[in-house]
Amino acid sequence: MKKEVQVHSLFSEFDIYLFKSGKHFRLYEKFGAHPMELQGEEGVYFAVWAPSAKNVSVIGDFNYWLEGEHPLNVRWDESGIWEGFIPGVKLGDKYKYKIQSSVNDAKLEKADPYALKCERPPNTASIVWDLNYKWKDKKYLESRKETNSLDKPFSIYEVHLGSWKRKVEENRALSYLELAQELVSYVKECGFTHVEFMPIMEYPYDPSWGYQLTGYFAPTSRFGDPQDFMALIDAFHKAGIGVILDWVPSHFPEDKHGLGMFDGSHLYEHPDPRKGYHPDWKSLIFNYGRNEVRSFLISNAVFWLDKYHADGLRVDAVASMLYLDYSREDGQWEPNEHGGRENLDAIQFVRELNTEVYRSFEGVQTIAEESTSFPMVSKPVDIGGLGFGMKWMMGWMHDTLEYFKKDPIYRQYHQNDISFSMTYAFTENFTLPLSHDEVVYGKKSILGRMPGDEWQRFANLRLLYSYMFTHPGTNLLFMGSEFGQHEEWKFSGSLDWHLLEYDLHKGVKETITQLNSLYKKQPALHEKQFEARGFEWISYDDAQNSVLAYMRKGENEKKDLLVVCNFTPGILENYQIGVPRKGKLKEIFNSDAKELGGSGVKNEQVKTAPESWHGREHSVKITIPPLAAVVFQIL
Repeated sequence: MKKEVQVHSLFSEFDIYLFKSGKHFRLYEKFGAHPMELQGEEGVYFAVWAPSAKNVSVIGDFNYWLEGEHPLNVRWDESGIWEGFIPGVKLGDKYKYKIQSSVNDAKLEKADPYALKCERPPNTASIVWDLNYKWKDKKYLESRKETNSLDKPFSIYEVHLGSWKRKVEENRALSYLELAQELVSYVKECGFTHVEFMPIMEYPYDPSWGYQLTGYFAPTSRFGDPQDFMALIDAFHKAGIGVILDWVPSHFPEDKHGLGMFDGSHLYEHPDPRKGYHPDWKSLIFNYGRNEVRSFLISNAVFWLDKYHADGLRVDAVASMLYLDYSREDGQWEPNEHGGRENLDAIQFVRELNTEVYRSFEGVQTIAEESTSFPMVSKPVDIGGLGFGMKWMMGWMHDTLEYFKKDPIYRQYHQNDISFSMTYAFTENFTLPLSHDEVVYGKKSILGRMPGDEWQRFANLRLLYSYMFTHPGTNLLFMGSEFGQHEEWKFSGSLDWHLLEYDLHKGVKETITQLNSLYKKQPALHEKQFEARGFEWISYDDAQNSVLAYMRKGENEKKDLLVVCNFTPGILENYQIGVPRKGKLKEIFNSDAKELGGSGVKNEQVKTAPESWHGREHSVKITIPPLAAVVFQIL
């Protein structure tokens, strides 16, 4: 027996126009389940897009999951939207949409694409919820435009919430509220400026690490309610730490309750499998040429910045979106209208996304995980770029890790590998990533790649991080790498926190803490981190000694820094370095310091001499510690 579903709509004619033209970027205010009072009755307004449906009804624990008890009404305007107000439904009620397709008469049970909360997997129902929360981060948001800008420190700690730390006795991950205590204090202690969460949007399959989403508007229920996740972000903001969310607009899984074949048709995914199916991940690809799909995706990006106060989005797998032939053999893809391999619809979508994000939110950043040489990824849209704030520097990551895993005796033959990144370092606004992808699938941990005996392995690791933090660009480090995790990352377990009982591991963590402090305090390391004028080579061709020397420069030349790296285990004494002016060199960071686990080789304050070297009128003779980086100020 059909129950009363009152005709009601949150959509104006202008909303419908924007939605159908791909320009509605606040769809979460209209679609989904919205608790409200209508004509004196409490209930919930539901709205879902299903243009190929013959019938749509809401099923849930309020009607014993019976089809047809609460049928929705289809709008008259051919928008494909089904909607209606159901009295008596309340917060916490579970529901799905029962959709009968007009394509093949199939009956489908689908979770709400706009659900604010989902059942904890493996259960798949949506839950009526609201986002009422009293934020306490007004002061932080007001200062964000200044503190989150591209000329400020951006040191990111990448975290998988389910495996950062676990309650051993209960064999469970920490909740959002527990993380608000433990993770926030830890990130602050280490000195990172930002935290990045691997995807927290609801996902059904733990081994996907969150990159196969089914609940795009719902933080996963694994760790608590939406308000608990808000409290976690609030706590980070109180500590002055920005929050970046991994976001996945590139593909989605085929789970029956998800977006795939949503109304019996290819609604969200591209109908042509050459554009709509991802062979690597066995997943579906969004149809970026469909206006309503672009509205859905951009609304989702805006949602996390708006309702959850996120400070940035790291956009996953951008390369897979940009190229029609990505992971495809000849004959498995079709060129675009100009005969090229670029996905023109995806490119347009990305530009619209970044335009809207930067137009609507001050002080946020979007970061592209883009692994190819696609041009102008982090350049403004109005000059032909894709409009991202930053791009991951995958070439630096690959070349640097390849160099560091070599025995130091062979590094003299690979000097170009460690210096090559500077030939293209300023073509984009680069983030230097040592991410989760580098510590899985047999690649070993970062420490596990380092050659030599135990002391040398840790010295190499401290040197790698020192080189990373003094290289132009911003930085990202995956959890566990900051204290020298021995084993590869396992999504189902905890980091090996017991390692911090050992001095060498404590020394690595202290190295990261000191490097974060150096990065934040020294303007030469961040003011011009994306500009060629912020870097100057002193020496890059001493392959025999495997030494690099370079200047990092800010607005005030008196605060410029000299960085010298020794990639061999030998101490280099009386090593002559050209300097830009006369003065005294003061050592302000040394990765070989004893408190970091090093041998304690250091330089007392040394004076320059008027002797030409490295093309400069002044020079200085210093001692370079083994497998170490030293940073100097010229006083």
